[in-house]
Amino acid sequence: MGGGSGIFRRKPIEQIEDVKSQDGLTKTLGLWQLTAIGVGGIIGAGIFSLAGSVAHGDPSKGVAGVGPAVLISFLIAGIASAAAAFSYAEFAGLIPKAGSAYTYGYAVLGEIVGWFIGWDLLLEYTAIVAVVAIGISGYFNFLVDQIGINLPQWMLGAPGTEPADVAPGTYKINLIAVVLCLLIAFLLTRGIRAAARFETIVVAIKVAVVLVVIVVGFFYIRTGNLTPFAPAGFTGAMSGAALVFFAVFGYDAMSTAAEESKDAQRHMPKAIIYSLAISMLLYVLACLVLTGMQDYTLIDPESGFSTAFASVGLGGLGTVIAAGAIIGILTVMFTFMLGVTRVWFAMSRDGLLPAWFAKTHPVRKVPVRVAWLAGIISAVLAGLLPIIEVAELTNIGILLAFVVVCVAVIVLRYRRPDLPRTFKTPGMPVVPAIGVVFSLWLITYLQWETWLRFAGWFVAGMLIYFLYSKRKSNLNRSE
Repeated sequence: MGGGSGIFRRKPIEQIEDVKSQDGLTKTLGLWQLTAIGVGGIIGAGIFSLAGSVAHGDPSKGVAGVGPAVLISFLIAGIASAAAAFSYAEFAGLIPKAGSAYTYGYAVLGEIVGWFIGWDLLLEYTAIVAVVAIGISGYFNFLVDQIGINLPQWMLGAPGTEPADVAPGTYKINLIAVVLCLLIAFLLTRGIRAAARFETIVVAIKVAVVLVVIVVGFFYIRTGNLTPFAPAGFTGAMSGAALVFFAVFGYDAMSTAAEESKDAQRHMPKAIIYSLAISMLLYVLACLVLTGMQDYTLIDPESGFSTAFASVGLGGLGTVIAAGAIIGILTVMFTFMLGVTRVWFAMSRDGLLPAWFAKTHPVRKVPVRVAWLAGIISAVLAGLLPIIEVAELTNIGILLAFVVVCVAVIVLRYRRPDLPRTFKTPGMPVVPAIGVVFSLWLITYLQWETWLRFAGWFVAGMLIYFLYSKRKSNLNRSE
């Protein structure tokens, strides 16, 4: 049953379960397709780009590199993510509908909370797509340079990101990143069955590339490169954890596709746990190899592994890794653009955003309109902003979404113990409480600029809610 009134009215869980309409989504995804989408969302820029960026730092902006302690940064972020993953798994089996944290928050904590998280995720997921596109473009530039192709300088990066050997003002746009964002949007308009088939194949290629990196790179680890292990101290490792946190989730975006799963109650919880476990193991091993092969001060922030292998005389393998990274990181873009379109679709179907966005293709049964809008917005971000600035847009909102989901799973367990749950969060309420504490702790390590950007987005969201969404909400009309 629902409950509450005004801005805290809750969408009845039974009503969520019974959603059917001519604009509904089709159920086509199995367990391993869901797991592939989850792994595809988690493993990507975190290994191929952001690990090197955080380890190296950004001296020009006074951001210290965390060095080999980037491994600790991933572990800390992974612990917080795992605590939240159990909460997501319980909800995914209980409420197998599009929307993920937005839908869970709406059903348990009220409309204003659901709106806040949904609005928040629209920015976060879109920004993640842009971050990943920027990361891929770095590897693409490395690859074409290795094979002797000289691309025009104006298209190689966002304004202000020129390296030391390039005159300031030379870069105009990161054109490769722009094209990639639009390419993924096009793929998502083709239908979930075709898109998921592409995702599964490419994830297999990506995992194979990561395994090659780990196995071959292990033989080139030099213990001297691991000293000092934490040049920025524990505080630096924590700051790094706050920055790489977005690289250890993806299962949350995958859970937005619950409505398109053949047996969501059983498969979604398993896919969430499987995808996080596989990804964390590969992350830790890859970070050890990267910082062991090359001194952290020499790691290329954009194409770390390719340049690391080139530094030990394996430039050919570095080229293969660059090609694999370009192919593999596409899966992250796919997962998170899928996430933003499904959250957008769910909010529109609930009346919180115009119903025009909830219209699906008559044959392919996917929200084509929001796919193109998400593609265009992410393309603008990727084309015109540096990777660190875009990455900082992503973390605070996801951390707050984790807080909401962890709190909601505790509340619902005690409010509705009778609901049939195919998966139960272990250690209730301790484990979700750990997720809350870790997420709030990591939030405190974010830069003040991140808070400022988030505050602006929050204010804009509140204005839209009180001027439009509160009146147009389906629940308000039913009242």
